[in-house]
Amino acid sequence: MNTRLWIAAAAATSVMAIAGCASGPNQNLGTGVGAVGGALVGNAIGGNTASTVGGAAIGGIIGNQIGRSADERNYYYNQQRYPRGSGYYPGNGPNY
Repeated sequence: MNTRLWIAAAAATSVMAIAGCASGPNQNLGTGVGAVGGALVGNAIGGNTASTVGGAAIGGIIGNQIGRSADERNYYYNQQRYPRGSGYYPGNGPNY
């Protein structure tokens, strides 16, 4: 059991490290959460190392795409709401 836990942790850590290459904050978060969730589900279903690693990979990919979709939606929403040249950059500056 201890070996499975270490393998699952290593797989999840690897996927989250690769998530640093993603472009947006939601995409990064989605990849990490998806990888951890996929590893847990894969281990619960298969109970072996291959299913844990496979679950982490599949969960990471699904989470990445969901986060990417959210980032794109937010980007296009902000482009419509704050057009270029308006002088306002959302998420930039102090929060009062």
